[in-house]
Amino acid sequence: MILLVLMASILIVTVTYYQYGEQTKDYNILRFGRKENATRYNIEIELKKKTTYPVSTQNLSKIFQDRIYEIAAVHKLTISMYDMNGNLLKSSIPYDFEKVEETPLSQEIVNELANNSNHRILKTREEKGISYLSSYTYINDPRFKRIGILELKIAQDNEEQKEELREFMSRLTVVYILMFIAAIALAYFLSSYITRSIQTISEKIKETRLNKRNEKITLSAASAEINSLVESYNNMIDQLEDSAVKLAQSEREQAWREMAKQVAHEIKNPLTPMRLTVQSFLRKFDPTDVNIKGKVAEYSETLIQQIDVMSSIASAFSDFAKMPTQRKENLDVVAVVKHALDIFNEDYIHYFPQEKELYAHLDKTQLIRIITNLVKNAKQAMKEGEENPKIEVKVATDEVKNIVITVSDNGKGISEENKRLIFEPKFTTKTSGMGLGLPMIKNIIEAYNGTITFSSSYGIGTVFTVTLPKT
Repeated sequence: MILLVLMASILIVTVTYYQYGEQTKDYNILRFGRKENATRYNIEIELKKKTTYPVSTQNLSKIFQDRIYEIAAVHKLTISMYDMNGNLLKSSIPYDFEKVEETPLSQEIVNELANNSNHRILKTREEKGISYLSSYTYINDPRFKRIGILELKIAQDNEEQKEELREFMSRLTVVYILMFIAAIALAYFLSSYITRSIQTISEKIKETRLNKRNEKITLSAASAEINSLVESYNNMIDQLEDSAVKLAQSEREQAWREMAKQVAHEIKNPLTPMRLTVQSFLRKFDPTDVNIKGKVAEYSETLIQQIDVMSSIASAFSDFAKMPTQRKENLDVVAVVKHALDIFNEDYIHYFPQEKELYAHLDKTQLIRIITNLVKNAKQAMKEGEENPKIEVKVATDEVKNIVITVSDNGKGISEENKRLIFEPKFTTKTSGMGLGLPMIKNIIEAYNGTITFSSSYGIGTVFTVTLPKT
């Protein structure tokens, strides 16, 4: 809007200036035409009725000896008479006041006048900074015979028109300055009115999440376009909620299917040796065998071991499915981490606390589980035959006073294809285990509103970083 007003102002000023120039030019030509007609009429009257001299080229200077000055004064222009060859015969410029150079007409003007169908030429020229308008026509005797060339010249004084233009432009400038200010104010209020609604919509869109209930937008006053946008957003929220419910249901079903498959797979592992053991016992059972008690004991021990395996599987899945209740207490993280590392006897495990004491509200058992799981993974990631194995555990605080625990090793690292699966349940690169360790501690950490990240270079080592808030 502001740009349109500015462009319109510039365009109108330009057109006005051009129009005034054209009007001034037309006005000067029309005024000169009226003076020219009146002057020619006076000259014709003089030649037809008043002179006593024979009307001829040679007598033009005598006929208008004094009369030319009167006619020029009445019509306020300069009159010059030439013979048919362009030689000056008489001029209204008095010799006493100004020396007149008897300059003949150029042959170009003489020829142009002869070839012109109207026998009239209009010329404009500049002399000493003054603009002059001149006309050239033939002087005829009473019998319409050409006896000379008449030049009428007038100085164009456009000061009055220029002053009018200046006044008009000054008034127009004031009007457009006021319009420009009004346009700025109107544009400001309109943009504020529009952007206020858009800002509300933008904030709602930023808060939109798939996994929570989203509020619809309600605007008391808005344009039709904004209301259409709000209606589309509200419809999208309804569809999003339906999609979220379906997605959650699908995810739950998929999770149960995956969990059922994993449980079935893990249970089959101990069931197979148990079945083989029972079948073998049935084939070889001999009550009269003197070693029957030892064989029964061996058979029982094998079954008990497999039952223990199944029990550990059940416990692991139970812990993963339902996290233990957090019992937050104000504990010294430095001391708890050291206590968790005491169960490891390897001399290549090093502990580097940044401070002597770092207190936070955490569950001691869960914190120990985080440390032991990460250190166990680091031990199992060591390359076979590594000459200088090294695991470093560090405890520090970041710039916002969160607890930061890092566990780094120089093991074999994590391949690129495995990095995206590292926190997935049942994923493991080890020959034993169920792949629930990292997903479990990830759930623990996220329950504290913390984060766990890692960086790894294959063949060089891995660094896990755990960030936990103090409260």
